[in-house]
Amino acid sequence: MAIKLVSVSPVQDELIEKAIALGDRYTKTLGLLTPPAYRKAAEDGGLLAAVEADEVLGYALFGLPKRSARIRLAHLCVAEEQRGRGIARRLVKGIRERYPQRLGIKAKCRRDYNLSGMWRSLGFVPDGEVRGRGRDGEILDGWWLDLGHPDLFTEMESDALLVVTVDHGVFADLRGLVDMADAEESRALEAGWMADLVELAYTPQLVHEIRDLPDTAERQHQRVALTGLRKLSPDLAAVDERSRELLRAATQAMPDLTVDVGLQFRLRYVAETSCAGLQVLATRDSLLSRLADVAWEVARVRVVSPSTVTLHVDELRQAQVYRPADLMGTEFRSGEVAPDAEDELVAFFHQSGGDDGAAFAERLRSLNEGAVAWRRELLRDGQGRPVALYAWALDGRTLVVPVLRTAGHPLEQTLARQLLFLIKRLGRDCGAEIIRIIDPHPSEAARSAAGDDGFFEHDGRLVALLVNVCGAAAEVEAAAGGLARELTADTTALRAGMPAEVAAVVERAWWPAKVIDSKLPSFLVPIKPRWSTELFNVPAMLIPRSDVLGISREHVYYRSSGRRGESVPARLLWYVSEGNSPGEGQMVVGSSRLDEVLIDTPDTLFSKFEHLGVYGRAEVQEAADASGRAMALRFSDTEIFPKPVTLRRLTFLTKKLGLPLSLISLSKISSELFQAVYEEGHRTT
Repeated sequence: MAIKLVSVSPVQDELIEKAIALGDRYTKTLGLLTPPAYRKAAEDGGLLAAVEADEVLGYALFGLPKRSARIRLAHLCVAEEQRGRGIARRLVKGIRERYPQRLGIKAKCRRDYNLSGMWRSLGFVPDGEVRGRGRDGEILDGWWLDLGHPDLFTEMESDALLVVTVDHGVFADLRGLVDMADAEESRALEAGWMADLVELAYTPQLVHEIRDLPDTAERQHQRVALTGLRKLSPDLAAVDERSRELLRAATQAMPDLTVDVGLQFRLRYVAETSCAGLQVLATRDSLLSRLADVAWEVARVRVVSPSTVTLHVDELRQAQVYRPADLMGTEFRSGEVAPDAEDELVAFFHQSGGDDGAAFAERLRSLNEGAVAWRRELLRDGQGRPVALYAWALDGRTLVVPVLRTAGHPLEQTLARQLLFLIKRLGRDCGAEIIRIIDPHPSEAARSAAGDDGFFEHDGRLVALLVNVCGAAAEVEAAAGGLARELTADTTALRAGMPAEVAAVVERAWWPAKVIDSKLPSFLVPIKPRWSTELFNVPAMLIPRSDVLGISREHVYYRSSGRRGESVPARLLWYVSEGNSPGEGQMVVGSSRLDEVLIDTPDTLFSKFEHLGVYGRAEVQEAADASGRAMALRFSDTEIFPKPVTLRRLTFLTKKLGLPLSLISLSKISSELFQAVYEEGHRTT
């Protein structure tokens, strides 16, 4: 009789019992799994048996995690007397055929079992190693079987100042002995109301220009006046290279440009600002202003007039200052590390190897005193205890993170995952395209979570790409490939029509990328303003939210149990269906990733998701329909749109695409409409 593969269902008790009995024969090598684990695997579609004449000759027990597009192979078991018949190969092939949309199959096996030949013969390749948790501390080899899809990563309120560099023209307006024409525009930077908002800084190029002043009195006066500004001393080699990049780009963009010492001086200001980790350069120089587009494209420096700084200080501040929205409305507070507070922090954050307490404190101090204007951010809990610490600066298009630590805390894992997403959002807001974590000893919680967010090892450091493209697979791939080439790293090929699970991995790894021509579906979800406020703080709330909710990337939303074609994974657009007062509401406020849809009794749903939601038990019960059941939507990584999309604009976009629009209940929408609304929500002009 031929061997057949059976996807064991929960009602096939006899097959489940035979698989359990077979597994119990090899517990020394497989490890013990209790019978409920087999039954749960069968419920989840993760038990595949090789059957001949009603006997189980072998089986594969595997997990299909909702948070990952990978298959985790727990047991690959073949009866000893049946080995050599190709059963293991058939089981692995059977998994591949049943779940082709998954990225691949991950397995771990003790090295001292000497089974590497078997894994190679099945098509697996080595994928790292870990130390086991057994008493003997055995080494477990990782094995990976790729299923032909992109493998993007391994399982691996603020009072802050806006720091603005000034060129010599603005400095002379502010500090020169002689009153310059139109100097009032620059002097507005020192108006009393600006004192707590803006700090002025200077770079070496300004010192050189002061040195070249022919008038002795003016020269000496301006040298003394420098003490009122922040001194920046970026790395000379980095500035030289950035200056060359700017010059090449400037001459290409403006072929009629005269290349002389004056142009080089002006570009030097931009290069020094960029290499010092800042983003705003104030000038009244007409040539520098003409170079504004080049400065932003190459060095991520905004060249602006002094009046622009004074009129748009809040918008410009967002380029350098991070106000974590998900921490607002909780007892957790974020702020800069105070000078001389470094020694206090040593006791809270783990150090290892050569990074002892004294070295760690000194490294923190150096970030406050060095050439780059590092931001040192500290997160404290409601009792004032430090729970997370990170530092950052923008270097051109790269957000550099020299410190990333979490402290021992019941929510440390949640904090680590949240910080990684906050850093990505920070990078996007600053215009960065690459994130580089250069902390030699990042928190283990952060390191272990980094792989899920697309961070990969590069030159011994964790690096991630920020692919800010909402478009076709070819567009996303082209943008990611360009960034990868800058790192001399490999990237991956994408294709139109890729499975939803794979597209979801791409969009998380290369966030905020959106692959519109994939099979990842999109849904529009009407939400009442009360829940929008509670979940997203939009409209802003007046009373604190739960601490756990406020620092979580994941939340849950409840609705009636009626199905509307929901599938996982998917994208969500949140439509506030009404306002708290006339004229408010009726707008799309953001997007999320849908991770799980579960229909059950209110009590069951509340017990499962209480830690993620703002609903009380009674409110979940109110969401239930006549069947006595409700639906829970677990979602994550919400992006609140800088510019909400009004109902009027939503209707216009829908009609323009010739598509229907339903706002009564959750409804599936086309990828084209999602793209149009998403881009509208992020439109800056």
